[in-house]
Amino acid sequence: MKTIKPYLHKVNYYETDKMGITHHSNYIRYMEEARVDFLDQLGWSFIKLEEEGMASPVMSVEGVYKKSTTFPQTIEIMVGIEKLSAAKLTFSYEFKCEGDVVFLGKSTHCFLDTRGVPVLIEKRYPEFYADLKGIYEAGQK
Repeated sequence: MKTIKPYLHKVNYYETDKMGITHHSNYIRYMEEARVDFLDQLGWSFIKLEEEGMASPVMSVEGVYKKSTTFPQTIEIMVGIEKLSAAKLTFSYEFKCEGDVVFLGKSTHCFLDTRGVPVLIEKRYPEFYADLKGIYEAGQK
C-alpha cells in the first residue's frame, strides 16, 4: 500500500485579510490542492481520471476552524478517506501549523461519467476503487 505524505501550503500574503489572518475562504481551496496532491500520490491524477472519463464533483464541504494562520506560515495538510462506497467518497482533512491543529475539514464527492451520469466506481473503475479502499482500510486500523 502507498504511503501518502502531507501536502504543504505556504500562506501567501494575498491570502490574508486586513487583520493579517488567512481568509477563511482559502481553506476550501487548500482542501482542493491537498486532494489533488493526494490523488497524484495515489497514482490517479485528475488528468488520468478525466482521461478515463470520470468526474468527481464536490457534493458537500464542512470545516471547523481551530486556530488562525498568517503569512508566511506553512500549513501541513493530511488527507484521509473517511467514508467510501461504490458511489461516493468523503475525504477528511487535518491542517496543522507549527504542530497545532488549525482546521478540520471534510468534502464529499460523487462520481460521474462524461455525460454527467452517476457511476459506481467499484464496478466501472475497479483499480481506482481498490486503491481508495486500501487507503480507507489502513486508516480504520
